[in-house]
This record gives sequence, C-alpha cells and structure tokens, in this order.
Amino acid sequence: MKFGTGSAKGNGKSLIRPLQREKGNWENELSTRRRVDAIMAELDKMIGLQSIKDLIKELRAFIEIQRRRQREGLINSTCTLHMIFKGNPGTGKSTVARLMGRLFKELGVLSQGHLIEVERADLVGEYIGHTAHKAREQLKRAIGGILFIDEAYSLARGGEKDFGREAIDVLVKGMEDYRDNLVLILAGYKEEMDYFLETNPGLRSRFPIQLEFPDYTIAELMAIAKLMVAEKQYVLTPGAMVELERILRREVLFGHPYNGNARLVRNIIERAMRRQALRLINKKNLTRQDLMNIEREDLLPPTMTGEEAFPSDSRSVIITPDSFKNTGVKFN
Repeated sequence: MKFGTGSAKGNGKSLIRPLQREKGNWENELSTRRRVDAIMAELDKMIGLQSIKDLIKELRAFIEIQRRRQREGLINSTCTLHMIFKGNPGTGKSTVARLMGRLFKELGVLSQGHLIEVERADLVGEYIGHTAHKAREQLKRAIGGILFIDEAYSLARGGEKDFGREAIDVLVKGMEDYRDNLVLILAGYKEEMDYFLETNPGLRSRFPIQLEFPDYTIAELMAIAKLMVAEKQYVLTPGAMVELERILRREVLFGHPYNGNARLVRNIIERAMRRQALRLINKKNLTRQDLMNIEREDLLPPTMTGEEAFPSDSRSVIITPDSFKNTGVKFN
C-alpha cells in the first residue's frame, strides 16, 4: 500500500490552518491523536522488539508529516507499507501486525484497520481455478485492513505446477488493485522467507519494509511471564521465579530451537495455573493470597503420570553448572 497522493492541491492562501478550524474538527483531531498515543503506549509496553518499535514510530511520524505537508499545499511523498516479518513462532509478529492495523486506521491510511490472518490452506485450492477464487476472497475480506499471511514461504514450495504460485500472482495483482486501502504482510521463519524472496525476486521490491523479530532473551522471557501472571491477577513467589528461570534457561539452551519464545512462556504459566488449582482444590480456609500465589511446586514437572510438563523432553537433560560454560548465562 502506498500512502500519499504525490501531488499538492490548492495554494497557501486558500488553506485552512489548524488553528482556524471549526471546533468540531479540532476536537475530532484531538480525539484521534489521543487514540494514536494510546496505541503507541501499548506498543511501548511490549517486551523487547526495539527495532520494530523504532520503525513503527518512523512510519507514524512520516504519515503525520505528509498530512501536514498536504495541508500546506506541499507535495506528498508516497510510502509503500507492504511488509515482510521474519522470525520464529511466538516472537510477536501477529501481535505487532494487529497493532499496526489499528494505528493505520487512526492515521487515516486504512478505513477499517482489521487483521485477516491466513495461511496456505486458506489461499490455495485443489483444482484449476479454485486458487484464484480463494485468494481473491481473502483479499476482499482484508480490504480496509491488513492481510497477514503466516508461513508465506509455503506458497512457493510445490514447484512450477503448484497452485501456490497462482496464489502469489493473485496477491500481487490484489496489492495493485487495492493499493489505497490494503496492507499485505508476509510472515515466516527468517531462513525460509529469505529463500522465498530469492525464488521470486519480483516480490522483494514490492515489500521494501522487512522486519526481523529476534528470539527473546531469558530476561525478556521472565518479563513476559511477570506480565502474563499480573494480567491474570496471579503472583510468582520467589521460589517460583527461580524455578521458572531455570526452566527457561534449560529450554532455550537444550530445547527445540522454535520453542523458546512467548508461546513457551504462556504454556508454562497456564500449566502452572492448572497445577495451582489442583493443589488448592481440597484445601480449606483459602486466603486471597493463596488464590494468587504460583509456588515453585506448581512449575515442577509431574512425577507420577510420566506426562511431559513442557513441549520438549527437557527431563532427559542433566543440568550442571558446567552446562552453562561459555554461554553467558549465570547458573544460580
């Protein structure tokens, strides 16, 4: 999507200055600015992602300055907003995309600001002609907002005769047909998205904004966990904090490479909440604090059923201080 008309209208003498506007218009603009500021505050509260935050702030500033230039009769520069998000699962890609949709609506770039999240199965059909129809339907649903395609690289996996390539062609055409009211975001693992762009060089120039979502550090994962439990009115006790940090270090160092992000933290916290409920269900005279506290034992893996506590088989790993040599991680 390109923002801006690229031309100036009127002359300086005929423009209505901001301070000369009617009261209703001024109040509407003030209300919009407050909503924009609220969205930016929400962005700032997100853990990590500093480079992504900086880019969004740049986009906001650019769009607002182009609006002001337009009021002064100056030429508006265009800005293509189609993007590529690269990163592992749980690094905040869809959350950022949803926030961008809301922001672009308030800035007047999109009419609705909603997010339509799809994957290959939603775009690729099973027979000739089916793919074009499915892809066009998803484009129409996304008009006025953002079409977010997760694991977009899968559209190019099937070779020359695969219907995925037809879906890409329809999407490219849709980017042009709805360029004034649609943003397309392609997302997926960094390596796969890089390969995807190599196989289709024409796409690279259509997506000038490419953002990399890094894996969260241990400190950031701990901050995410604290935020999650606070939002649900739970509290991690000191012992639980120590145990959670040990679990996260173990998973980041020895678990599956795609496990160590916010989704892992959410799974751990939700399981701890269930285990806390099991621990408390038969107790009498529970206090408010009892109902809020997540204890260390709530985070320990089950020992009776053989069920795994977390996504990877971390119980098979023996952790010692030597395991953390040359990793930059302190062992408590």
